[in-house]
Amino acid sequence: MADPGSMEPVATFCGNCNCGCPQLFVAETAPAERGIVINDDFAQQARMSAGQVGSLVEDAEAASRTSLLRVK
Repeated sequence: MADPGSMEPVATFCGNCNCGCPQLFVAETAPAERGIVINDDFAQQARMSAGQVGSLVEDAEAASRTSLLRVK
């Protein structure tokens, strides 16, 4: 596990409250395959590589475009 001090915050999802919103970090000292960290508001973590995050974003963008095409 990466030292919490080595985790660089990238984004906070929500941020409009004080509920412990999910956050995205880069764990600078972690192995590359675990360098991206997403903390949720239940104190759980998901760790993945930058490539995995990129694939996730591409899939989400494609799904968003597909769903927009279905809206009439």
